[in-house]
Amino acid sequence: MNLGSKGKKRPVLPSRPEPPSVERILEDMSRAGPEDRCSRSGRRAGKRFNQVRHFLLLQQRLQEAGAELHKKRAVLEDAGVQLENDVAKVRVKT
Repeated sequence: MNLGSKGKKRPVLPSRPEPPSVERILEDMSRAGPEDRCSRSGRRAGKRFNQVRHFLLLQQRLQEAGAELHKKRAVLEDAGVQLENDVAKVRVKT
């Protein structure tokens, strides 16, 4: 048991500054030159974001296309069954 720690007081920390507004951040980013690290990383992040967004849109389109193909397959299977029944009826008549 550490009795000495009860007597120690924690130092008072200075208050944190207010975070910058969105307008201030955008202003800083627009003023940053191409050699600025934040500017480069921001462009890379924007490129990545667009790549991910494009990928997600493609994935959604693929899922929709897959669902549509399943529906069309079911329709074709029903048509195949109906065709087989019609052919069987014609064979019986002849």
